[in-house]
Amino acid sequence: MAKNQKRSKLKTSFPMAPWLFIIYFIVLIYITFFAWNYGASLGPIGPGGRNYNIQPLLTIKNITLYSNDFSMIFRIIIGNILLFIPFGFLFPFVIERFKYDDKPVRIIPITIMAMFLSFFIELNQFAFTYRVANIDDIILNTTGGFIGVILYRIFRLIRK
Repeated sequence: MAKNQKRSKLKTSFPMAPWLFIIYFIVLIYITFFAWNYGASLGPIGPGGRNYNIQPLLTIKNITLYSNDFSMIFRIIIGNILLFIPFGFLFPFVIERFKYDDKPVRIIPITIMAMFLSFFIELNQFAFTYRVANIDDIILNTTGGFIGVILYRIFRLIRK
């Protein structure tokens, strides 16, 4: 197969990815800035208010040790991971549309981009909403982005 044919096959291997990414990004913004907060802060009337945690793994430890409600563990810990899996999976397909080679998008840059996006969200949650900016959310979101880009690489291997 000629290089141009291979490139065009890759560009069309998941043609809905850019549209799904746009939808995902809108949902991400809604969830992180406007949806009800399941964290320690319950808005301006809650005990947290505008707050932050910069001690890694503190919130994860506290939730797993002291929560008597498994659904809260799932919503906060697993939810933060699941929230960024689509970023790690879909964003590489968007990048592929602008590349000139057929190599898969690399894992580390996408994971770092997920971390920076999560940091940006946490910073804005602290500055503009009554939510808790949390280093653990960044860790969990970055983990989700990493899992997503691994799934992207597996998908690419299968589709080759």
